[in-house]
This record gives sequence, C-alpha cells and structure tokens, in this order.
Amino acid sequence: MEVRDVDRDGARRRAILDAARSCFLQFGFSKTSLDDIAKRANLSRPLLYRKYKNKEDIFGAVYDDVFDSRYPIAKAALDGRGSKPDKLLRIYDLIVVETWAMVMDTPMAKEFYEACMRVIPEIHAKHEKRLYELTRALFDTKETTQVFMLSVDGLMGDLPSAATLHRRIALLIERFAS
Repeated sequence: MEVRDVDRDGARRRAILDAARSCFLQFGFSKTSLDDIAKRANLSRPLLYRKYKNKEDIFGAVYDDVFDSRYPIAKAALDGRGSKPDKLLRIYDLIVVETWAMVMDTPMAKEFYEACMRVIPEIHAKHEKRLYELTRALFDTKETTQVFMLSVDGLMGDLPSAATLHRRIALLIERFAS
C-alpha cells in the first residue's frame, strides 16, 4: 500500500468514527443506521462495510477512539509531579469527566451510556481495566482501588452534568486519598 493510500484510508476511518460518534450521540445507538453514518461521513455504505463489519463494530471503534488517545496523557500525569490526590483528579478528569462531558450534553446521552454497557461490554471492560491499572498505581491495596472505582461509578448513577461529576470526584478523592 502506498503512503497516499494509507493516508486516504486513515482519513476515511477518521471520517467514519467522527460521523458515527456524532450520529450515535444525536440519534442514539438503536436509531442510528449505517446509512446515517455513511451520509455524514460522505462515503458510500459499501465503503463503510469495507472498513467495519457492522454497526456494533463501529460503535466499539468509536468507544476505543475516545479513550485510547487519553491514556498516554493520563500515564504522563501519573508519572509526573504532584501529590497522589492531584494525580488521581487529573487522571479521572481526563478519562472519566471529559468523556462524560462529551456524552451528557447530547440528546441521546442516556441511551448512549446504556448502549456502552449493553453493546460492547468487552470493550468497556478493557477500558475499565486500563483505568483500574492507572488508579491502582496510586492506592496501597487492590481493595481500596476497587472501592474507589465502584464509588466513582455510583457518582454517575443519576447522570449528573460534567461539572457536578468533577466536583463529586474531587470530594471523593479528598476523602479517599488524603
């Protein structure tokens, strides 16, 4: 494959992921069609099928795309200067609060959130494991790490705004990691 073909392929994948994320957040997972994604990406539906096998595959790729770019920044925060509580807040702002903000201010936020657990549980679990590893590096025990992460999950149960979630996590960290 020539460099130009690789660039074009990367640009097409980027267009598909951006279009799909936009459609999923606007219409929800269940009401988004492959035609919607193809139209928004300015591609044909057959070309979409050459890149991804189905809507679930695209949804998983969107989920991966959102999180994968954040891990190197979170790792740098973990390895950088600052207190454990400061590092923990920075990591959770990057991985949890900022991604939450992307979703919660959209028309289909609740449906999108539920689809993440229902449609791609293995991909969701993979990212939970990565967040666990970052969190575990800042706590003394596995049990403390697990309780902290379960507590964060509980803070999202009523689907708060991103600002409220940030304040809740900061308060939890203040109580937990001091």
